[in-house]
Amino acid sequence: MVLARSWCWILLLPLGTAMGAEPIISFTRQIKPILASKCFACHGPDEKERKAELRLDVRDEAVPSVIKPGDGEHSEVVVRITTTDADSRMPPADSKKPVITADEARLIRQWIDQGAEYDAHWAYVKPARPAVPEVNDQRWPVNAIDHFILAKLETKGVSPSPGADKRTLLRRLSFDLTGLPPAAKQLEEFGDGQKEYEALVDYLLASPHFGERMAQYWLDVVRYADTGGYHSDNHRDVWAYRDYVIEAFNRNKPFDQFTVEQLAGDLLSGATDEQRIASGYNRLLQTTEEGGAQPKEYAAKYAADRVRNTSVIWLASTMGCCECHSHKYDPFTQKDFYSFAAFFADISEKPVGRQDQTKLATPQQAAELKAIDEELAAAKAEYLAKIPELAAARETWEATAREKPSKGLAKGLAAPVLAALKEEPAKRTPKQEELLDAEFRKQAPELAREREKVAAIEMKRATVDAAVLSTLVSMPVQPRTTRILARGNWLDDSGEIVEPAIPGFLAAKMSQNGRLSRLELARWFVSRDNPLTARVFVNRLWKLVFGRGIVKSLEDFGSQGEFPTHPELLDWLANDFIDSGWDVKRMLKLMVMSRVYRQLSVPTKETLAKDPANDMFSRQNRFRLDAEFIRDNALAVSGLLVKKIGGPSVKPYQPAGYWQYLNFPKREWENDHGDNQYRRGLYTYWQRTFLHPSLAAFDASSREECTVDRPRSNTPQQALVLLNDPTYVEAARALAAKVLQSGGTATDERLRFAFQRVLIRDPRPDEMAILIPLVDKHRQEFAADKPSAEKLVTVGDFKSPADLDAAELAAWTSVCRVLLNLHETITRN
Repeated sequence: MVLARSWCWILLLPLGTAMGAEPIISFTRQIKPILASKCFACHGPDEKERKAELRLDVRDEAVPSVIKPGDGEHSEVVVRITTTDADSRMPPADSKKPVITADEARLIRQWIDQGAEYDAHWAYVKPARPAVPEVNDQRWPVNAIDHFILAKLETKGVSPSPGADKRTLLRRLSFDLTGLPPAAKQLEEFGDGQKEYEALVDYLLASPHFGERMAQYWLDVVRYADTGGYHSDNHRDVWAYRDYVIEAFNRNKPFDQFTVEQLAGDLLSGATDEQRIASGYNRLLQTTEEGGAQPKEYAAKYAADRVRNTSVIWLASTMGCCECHSHKYDPFTQKDFYSFAAFFADISEKPVGRQDQTKLATPQQAAELKAIDEELAAAKAEYLAKIPELAAARETWEATAREKPSKGLAKGLAAPVLAALKEEPAKRTPKQEELLDAEFRKQAPELAREREKVAAIEMKRATVDAAVLSTLVSMPVQPRTTRILARGNWLDDSGEIVEPAIPGFLAAKMSQNGRLSRLELARWFVSRDNPLTARVFVNRLWKLVFGRGIVKSLEDFGSQGEFPTHPELLDWLANDFIDSGWDVKRMLKLMVMSRVYRQLSVPTKETLAKDPANDMFSRQNRFRLDAEFIRDNALAVSGLLVKKIGGPSVKPYQPAGYWQYLNFPKREWENDHGDNQYRRGLYTYWQRTFLHPSLAAFDASSREECTVDRPRSNTPQQALVLLNDPTYVEAARALAAKVLQSGGTATDERLRFAFQRVLIRDPRPDEMAILIPLVDKHRQEFAADKPSAEKLVTVGDFKSPADLDAAELAAWTSVCRVLLNLHETITRN
């Protein structure tokens, strides 16, 4: 058989067990990655790019045409990947695909010799609950997680790391579960036993700041922002959705309910305001107000956005690749893409223009508005009452207006009113009569009291109405037609019209009575028939407390993603999560109670040699705090942090002119003052095109797209932010004021006080040797340069205590800036 000039495809598999002396080759784990990267582009799922009508991702099509099970040597696949004939070799040179190496070719031949068995991609098979493995060291594990991790470590001959000390565990737990540093007194209260550790975990999970910590991650995932993104990136009110997320995590709302409310809260029977606010998830995408934008184009953009992001959020699947063609590596088709988009075709929105906000009054506000409306109706009835006394006054007004139309009461009348005045009363139309009556009542001195009463009530109503929450929610309408767009071209209407449907290969069992809705989609996401959602979410929870996922590619569980390091553990966790009723706090507690979590993060020579990337979790991971938490930490240790939960976004210090290129309209950032200046980073105003520079420096997401794993860079700009950003300078001087007021009088006492505030430990001798001379140096410099001292100690809104010497305060401010810049200060270890 003659093959096309190029072929390639993808898949991943778990390793098989040994059969005799020869281990079984796994298609998914060992063969599919080779084919995916080098063959599937031409011989994979994408029918439009497929060559020679050959598929290598489907066994029934590859066997027996190019694969002869049991006979690798004579299989055309092996012949073509090993030949020295450049014209026959696969993949061909002009395909720009990597050459299949001799080791890879040998592995493929061995797999064919063993029978060329295809197994399904691990992520698309419903997770079965595996048995908890036995381990040799029965004393080490405290829960099932430890058994799974230790079993693999013992197999590889690796010992787990020792447990971390109390201080490290306290800081680790506090940052992981609340995003805030612990206080020194918590270390004193933290006992040594298992019960004391569990009590601390329960305390942190019950903290109202737990919801804020979880919301910080979830808002990245769902691409929450305070602006629309495209073109002029205008403001919109969606902070109520953020409050919903915080409250949902704090109340431990089951994740299945959390999912349904966001995707289809508006479709639930008797939907509450909370559920309607949750449905604002569907409105978080980027939108445009550009006058010249094409509505049809942006309707297609919005549909694609929802498919692209929703599939990553709940399925860790790259369905965005199917907008123009079927997926080249995974079983998603182009029809799957547009059928998925059809679920969201019922959402009311403007393709171009300012999106309509929805008012959601509280019960108290609704009652107050109803009472005001009744009062207003009565006042207007009194104002519009036809009483004999007014008839004579109106005749006088009309006569005066006709005689002197440019003076007195008639001055400034609109043309239609003047025309009605000129008409004989008997010949006036009802509309003209209505116009004259309305104009007379607006001016008549006899109705002055009634007019003032109506105006006062209207003003009262406006005040109450202005306080009513306005936000973006999903509003269902008649679904728009959805069709497959050839090559993603929004101008091409020739494609097949599609209805909402789950990707066919996932074989969803959905009861259908007419057109499927977002509600059915949401319920399928969290059903046992879906092999992905539970795995995806527990993997991300694992990432939050271990620094990386069991599947490292948090956004992609497909063939191009990473294979799980501990597939049985992932499946066990997914099943346990579902069986618990999708209990988020319970799952996190299970993870942080494990000995795996409590290990040191410092590698030993053994673990560094045998587990260099920590794929076996032979130690904890250490990593820089997220951007928001770095700022929260500085504000907390300095005593400036305002811990209010929820509410509208705030605007901390930002460089003047940073928004100078924001147009339509021009805008200027106005720093908040008072408590709003010192709120947590979670509440910072999120301008997509001009992300707050301090957050951007520490790799915060612009939230234009779903972000499940922020990068962590290490750049000089970060040190400059910590040294010079007004937020950190102000935090340093507030901390310095505390040092001078409460830290004693001797330099060493004050340094110990400062270290306890920032790191809940005493400084080491080598640190003292550096910092004591630094204090003396800056004390002398600022004593000789009082203007510089005064300038430093007035950065920010915080008022320094009047009784503190400016030079001394400036010197300690400099030292505190050093402490806030320490690697240890901004690292979770």
